[in-house]
Parts: sequence; C-alpha cells; structure tokens
Amino acid sequence: MAELTIAGASCRIEGILFDKDGTLMDFIHTWGYWGERLLARFSSLLEEKGLSPLPAKDSLLGTFGGETGTITDYDRNGPLAMGTIEEQIAIMAWQGYQAGLSWAESKEMAYASKSFADRALDEARQARMLPDLLPFLEQCRDNGLKLAVVTADDTEPAIRHLEWLGIREYFTACVGNDVVGRGKPFPDMAELACRELGLSCSQVVVIGDTNGDMRMAKAAGAAAAIGIAASDAASALDLLPDADWTITSYRELAIRGDRE
Repeated sequence: MAELTIAGASCRIEGILFDKDGTLMDFIHTWGYWGERLLARFSSLLEEKGLSPLPAKDSLLGTFGGETGTITDYDRNGPLAMGTIEEQIAIMAWQGYQAGLSWAESKEMAYASKSFADRALDEARQARMLPDLLPFLEQCRDNGLKLAVVTADDTEPAIRHLEWLGIREYFTACVGNDVVGRGKPFPDMAELACRELGLSCSQVVVIGDTNGDMRMAKAAGAAAAIGIAASDAASALDLLPDADWTITSYRELAIRGDRE
C-alpha cells in the first residue's frame, strides 16, 4: 500500500483510476479537433440536401470558439466532455430531424459525420499528454500502485490514444463506456476497473476533470475523488462540487511507498 499526499492531507491506496480525456491527455487538442470535423461535416451534409447549416455550433456539444468554427475551450460538465459517443451521435441526429429530415436519414448522416471525424483524428494521431503527467505515472509505478483508465470513450479507441501518447504500459486495465451497462456518473465503470485490478473500490482514488468523474467515484465508494482543472481552485470547486480535492497540476500530488 502507498500513501498519496495532496494539499497537506493523505490517504492510503493500492491504485488509481484515471479518466482519459482532460485528465491524461489535452482535451481540446484531441476532442476539439474531432468536434470541429464532426460539426463541419454534418453541416456540410445538411447544405448538400438544400437545408440550412447547423446554427450556433458552440452550443450543441458544450464547446466555445470563434467564428471560424475552431473550438478553443469546452464546458467541463457539457455533452462533449461528459457524454458518450452515442450521445454525441444522438445530438447530431436531432439537429437533422429538426431541420426536416427523417430520423433514419438524420441518424445515417450523424454516423457518417462521426466516421469522417474518426478518420481525420486517426490520420492526425491528435493526442498530447497533460504537463507533468509522466513523472507522476513513474511515481505510481515505482511505488507499486495499480492503474486503470475509466473513460466515456469506447475501449478500443481509448487504448489507441494511450498508445499514441506512449503510456499504455502504465495501465493494467482500460474500461470504456462500451463495456458497461451504465456510464458515468454511475459506478459501473469504476467497479469493473477495480475487479480487473483485483482491488476493492475503497482502495483506489479517482482522478478526473468532470463532475461526472467525481460522482462516479462517490457512487463506487472510492477512497477519494480528485478533480484536475486548468484553473484556480475557486473556479475548480464550482466546476467540480463533488471533488474531495482539486488540483491544477500533477505536481500537487506525491506518492510514497511503505518502504520509504
């Protein structure tokens, strides 16, 4: 067992469950890129059918950007940050239905747009690690902690993203939304990850960037829910009200093993 210290407090743990997007990797670098292409492709398909392009693109997925369609920031509690891939598709399909398409045709367009965005992301291998993550993962490994990823993404692309980052080897398990009955904020994902690690939920902490991660941790009975946000502590608390602690960098965490 190792001791995790944060903000003058500590807890004894055997493992850590990490969210992926916004927690291990830069959210906008990957999903801003993907979202731009999803929205642009769907809008283009609407125009090809003689319909108006998507209105107010920023509001659809909970993102923020400029007139050019570039996504520069995101709502940590919005649909792109917290939603599943199927939920993103449903949002797009609803736009087509509202524009006058049948639900079947609109779903086809949404899936086609998702495939277009997926191909663009895969070709670009668009992934970037958060600052100071790698030294923290090394600390975890050096002190015998078991690590897993719990993500609203599907499992196969999630593993691929970890491989792009060069950090797949640090994680014993990777649990995506496609292998559980209920995604975040329900406990299913954390419970499955802990079973794969051979630990109880009370022996792990959860680190994530949305309040859905925090609520999942609480529902599963994790030792603690730690929120990470690229902002000051006051605004982080507003975004992550169910976090036990919030950090802005992995430098604020330290691991010490029993042998030290």
